[in-house]
Amino acid sequence: MVGLIVWLVVGGVCGWLASMVMRTDGQQGIILNVVVGIIGSVIASFLFGGGINQVITVTTFVYSLIGAIILLAIVNLVRRGSVR
Repeated sequence: MVGLIVWLVVGGVCGWLASMVMRTDGQQGIILNVVVGIIGSVIASFLFGGGINQVITVTTFVYSLIGAIILLAIVNLVRRGSVR
């Protein structure tokens, strides 16, 4: 139960920060921010071998944030034809 709450909180923060970086914050709500953050963490665990599945440190948080930014870049590329 605690792990799920941590996933939701950290995923929400990572998704929100990634949406601020990618300038999509106005288009997303809190639910989509959480989803983007969690999927970004999964992407980070595949790419870097660390995500919020393990212990939360600054490194795993940054990896999750990078994964969320990568996810939003891919979505923007498909949706608009450009990364931003």
